[in-house]
Amino acid sequence: MKDPIINEILKGYESKRLRAKKMKEKRISEIYATLPRVMAIDEEITRAGLSISKAILTKSANHEALLKQLKNDLDKLRQEKAILLTENNIPLQYLEEEYECSRCKDTGFTGSGTKCSCFKQQLINYAYSMSNLRDILRKENFQTFDINLFSTEPQEDSHVSQRENMLEILNICEGFVFNFDKSNEENLFFYGPTGLGKTFLTNCIAKSLLDRGKIVIYQTAFKIFEIIEDVHFHNQSEREKYQLLFNADLLIIDDLGTEFSNGFTNSELFNIINSRLLSNKKTIISTNLPPKGIIERYDDRIFSRLFSKYTILKFFGKDLRWQ
Repeated sequence: MKDPIINEILKGYESKRLRAKKMKEKRISEIYATLPRVMAIDEEITRAGLSISKAILTKSANHEALLKQLKNDLDKLRQEKAILLTENNIPLQYLEEEYECSRCKDTGFTGSGTKCSCFKQQLINYAYSMSNLRDILRKENFQTFDINLFSTEPQEDSHVSQRENMLEILNICEGFVFNFDKSNEENLFFYGPTGLGKTFLTNCIAKSLLDRGKIVIYQTAFKIFEIIEDVHFHNQSEREKYQLLFNADLLIIDDLGTEFSNGFTNSELFNIINSRLLSNKKTIISTNLPPKGIIERYDDRIFSRLFSKYTILKFFGKDLRWQ
């Protein structure tokens, strides 16, 4: 999935370099028109450079003395050019290409071959734009998660309090992010009533991975099946959105069970879940349905994949929206 995105970013860098080159040529033309001597000096510098290259290649009897003389001539020409520009209040860098990023010179890569910080930032920006989560993730992330909102009272059907349960879930979610790049086949399944923090925690995970430049697709089950139906029956131009469901680094399916369920949607859901498992792409599913509701609504294949290949996390306690 990242290949088309990276290619698009690299095309952008190419456009930036071309723009910088054209601007440099324009500035040089302006200087040449104002100071013809600068143009003559540049021509002499070019000829001197060619003579130096020739002297190095031919290695004639006196090539060392010739080489020294040529370098002296070249230094004098550069000095004269610098004086001319300074006298006319023109900075030396005015005739150089001006890059948006001086670290990588708009190539996207540093001298050591690693991605420049500007390249990584573009990946992050693209990831955010794909997830449609930029605004909400400013408010909902691991830094703003408040464990004190959860009750310390033991629940009626458990000796564990809501806070203790959430601490364990929080620890699993943080581990999921920390170990995301490992081939550990880890996927998460959140279930429980509304208002217990399922969406907040999926947002925490999404932000952490988006900030690392991962491609995260976060959609409700209803929207996902809307995309699938559109591609299959109406609009093939939307196929890239469909492919993202399979190829994104992380797919988050929110509110599973709110979509219209039939043989077609069940088949497509199994296809997405199974394909991502086979390609070791990680998935988080959130639902208000209990396990019994999942097996009643979906076929055995889906239930089997979810409850054998996903870490099942139950959310319980008081609805936080009332606090």
